[in-house]
Amino acid sequence: MSNRSRSIIPPNLAPQQAKKKPMKRTYRTGDQALVREINLSTILRCLQSAEGYSRARLATLTGLNKTTVSSLAEELLNRNLIHETRQDSSGTGRPATLLEMNPEAGHIIGLELGVDFVSVILTNFVGKILWKQLKNIDPETPQEAIIGYTLHLIDKARTANLDTGIRLLGVGVTLPGMVDVETGTLLFSPNLRWRDIALYEIFHNHTGLPVYIDNDANAAAIGEHLFGVAQGVQHFIFLSMGVGIGSGLFLNGQLYRGGFGIAGEIGHTNLMADSNRPCRCGKRGCWETSCNQYALIERARALLDVGHDSLLPKLMLEQNSRLTVSLIAQAAEQNDEVALEALADIAAPIGMGISNLVNIFNPDMVVLGGMLSLAGKHLLPTIKKNVNEYTLVEMRQTLNIVQSDFGPTANVVGAIALVVNAILNHPNQVEVSATT
Repeated sequence: MSNRSRSIIPPNLAPQQAKKKPMKRTYRTGDQALVREINLSTILRCLQSAEGYSRARLATLTGLNKTTVSSLAEELLNRNLIHETRQDSSGTGRPATLLEMNPEAGHIIGLELGVDFVSVILTNFVGKILWKQLKNIDPETPQEAIIGYTLHLIDKARTANLDTGIRLLGVGVTLPGMVDVETGTLLFSPNLRWRDIALYEIFHNHTGLPVYIDNDANAAAIGEHLFGVAQGVQHFIFLSMGVGIGSGLFLNGQLYRGGFGIAGEIGHTNLMADSNRPCRCGKRGCWETSCNQYALIERARALLDVGHDSLLPKLMLEQNSRLTVSLIAQAAEQNDEVALEALADIAAPIGMGISNLVNIFNPDMVVLGGMLSLAGKHLLPTIKKNVNEYTLVEMRQTLNIVQSDFGPTANVVGAIALVVNAILNHPNQVEVSATT
């Protein structure tokens, strides 16, 4: 790894330096620049959620006059964020030209930094994956080396993008843990065992691009709202289920962050009264210790150790692999009793935990993503059974529990969504020039 990679990691950040004050509401007077920025965002968000609107239709939807809509559309066209597409002749009079989000407005790099892997993707502006690479990492690898791997993969994504001739709009970074999104600082990640890392400084200094950093479940929730199964849903919870369990709380049409900006660490609530398992956060009995991927593998191994017949040893030998979630999911697809029993055993506490979330937040939808979603269809029946058993009847009237279409890649797609969402909020941050 280069000296540059080593030198940009702040070596002596004391824990107290990253302590946050409660988030404060900031105010800005409604000058013309702010009003125009809000209107640009409104037009762009309308187009992001539709297959195409005419200028007249946008005026009707937003309440803005047609002259203003035309001016805003012209600016978004100049920034290459939208483009004109087909003619709509369904109405009376002259056919109207439809406007849509421009998939080639720019490309985005998304990075998920997991406990035992680093995943990087390159997408267009609407989230279509153009290039991807995943590197498995020993969890005991030093922090400095892991950050070096991530920078190397980002460089490979930038090289892949050079052939496209399309500008890069930014980098999104997700990881498990509590993140100060204002400064891009990782405050604490129990599963990575990292604390007080100035990640924005590291990635921005290396790339020179806009960088957005957030907790993986928060980012995935934004991704589901923009690109996935929760489009148009105003009240939902995303659960990232893997080494840990994190949640993104999307309430009243926006991500809920809490007073310090770090809400959603549901995996570290003690929902399992009879559990005394140690957690990496330093406490015992955390919910995620009973139903994360380690708990699944531990349960399957225990069944094998007492002599239950199973396809798993054969699959491990054929694929030269240790026991993994992927192998358990493969065995479950072939109705392997050990795999199915292990999955049912962890699905029960997952369902109990979700029932608590439903009783507290009354969401319309719960979305399941992360590594355990590889076996989602085998987890869902028991999860739903337990949710029905422990949730108040009134709370589950409109509840829908679904798998993410992105499965294990939901978090890295969320990294892309961080950049897209920032541009949707502030379209004028994108330069008019379309050069790379």
